Amino acid sequence: MARGSPRASAPRGSPDGPRPDLGRDGNAVGGRRGSCGMADVKELRVALTVEDFDGALRFYRDALGLEQVADWSSEAGRVVVLAAGRATLELLDEAQASTVDAIEADGRRVSGTVRLAIEVSDSTETADRLVAAGAEPVAPPVETPWGDRNARVRTPDGMQLTLFTPE
Repeated sequence: MARGSPRASAPRGSPDGPRPDLGRDGNAVGGRRGSCGMADVKELRVALTVEDFDGALRFYRDALGLEQVADWSSEAGRVVVLAAGRATLELLDEAQASTVDAIEADGRRVSGTVRLAIEVSDSTETADRLVAAGAEPVAPPVETPWGDRNARVRTPDGMQLTLFTPE
């Protein structure tokens, strides 16, 4: 489970608590790699189709600071791969998504099906920098019950980002 989830405040080992933390190799520390033994996944990549490619590149690479690791653009179209650190997939049901939105977005249900959560060293400063680069603030930064400082913004292409800084 990714940090930034409200269940992270539950005691370790409880049925509703978080899974063990991941080690440097991506394996669960003190636990199994996965409940079905599927250890073949090496990377989670989010593919985002955008109308304004140059604007999105300026926003994600230049303003947010994701490192460009590949450019596979051709006559058929443009694609750039940006490194975003370790990836996790956090699954939420509608009730939990509403709870997270209530905490992070002034009680409003604003997230769509996909919301990117990005760990940064200073969520408030990063949100301010992204707003200056064209993002829209969704709500002011908050201290969450699970111990992070989260700021929520909507990117120029409409994606919601939760910027989180562990306390």
